[in-house]
Amino acid sequence: MASEALTYKDLTPAQPLDKKTLNQMVWRCLMLQASFNYERMQAAGWLWSILPGLEKIHTNKEDLSISMQHNLEFFNTHPFLVTFVMGIVLSMEQNKADINSIRAVRVAAMGPLGGIGDALFWFTLVPITAGITANQAINGSWAGPIMFFIIVFGVEMLLRFYLMYWSYDMGMSAIEVLTKNAREFTHAASLLGVFVVGALTCNYGATTLGMSVPNGDAPVVIQEKLDGILPALIPLAFTLMCYQLIKNKKWTPTKCILLFLVIGVVGCMFGIWSGNYTSLVPVPWHA
Repeated sequence: MASEALTYKDLTPAQPLDKKTLNQMVWRCLMLQASFNYERMQAAGWLWSILPGLEKIHTNKEDLSISMQHNLEFFNTHPFLVTFVMGIVLSMEQNKADINSIRAVRVAAMGPLGGIGDALFWFTLVPITAGITANQAINGSWAGPIMFFIIVFGVEMLLRFYLMYWSYDMGMSAIEVLTKNAREFTHAASLLGVFVVGALTCNYGATTLGMSVPNGDAPVVIQEKLDGILPALIPLAFTLMCYQLIKNKKWTPTKCILLFLVIGVVGCMFGIWSGNYTSLVPVPWHA
């Protein structure tokens, strides 16, 4: 059956979905990317997530099959905000809207959500939370990783449930709310994320030079001279180097991590990096 010819047989609007079914789909959408592939991206996970609602809406088996077919088409959006699209699509499916309209709305909603979600979560919430809680973990606190999980997962789940109910009640009018100020909102969130990441680099970048140059009774501490020029100069230099490698040299984050690991190990072996200042004169190894 050609996809362009898909039409529902029963056009009678279905009964509204109950809260149990909506909640079930919210929990299912945690597996959105479990079957991720480069042909249809999140399509399999999308269909798996929305299937309980489709089964309640389409009691006609042929209509259910048609709905499953077009909901298995290409789909890709931010996983934390996917329930926004789910609520809209379910509302249209419930009212037996035209299939091409459902497709168009699905595509129109998933695009802006990707940019908004990246700006809100990957560039803002996750880096800020990771920077704060990682510092707690470095200081030996078990609260660090626990708080990271509670904050990120908590915010994620609150959004998933809220957006599901809100967009399902709003229906197609939710699209207008999404697209009206999507560009401005994404830009503002991106700027906030860059600003906060820069502050975290300065505050939590603990890399310092552990060397000094002998100068009689008053050795010259190199780190102090660098701090006089620009505080946190070393963390800034490493951040910019990583940015250049990823953007211009097409390095992957994994390669950057391995590079920093080598730099850190070799530097500590030769006394270059240290929390305390040491002399340029080689220090003998002790067992």
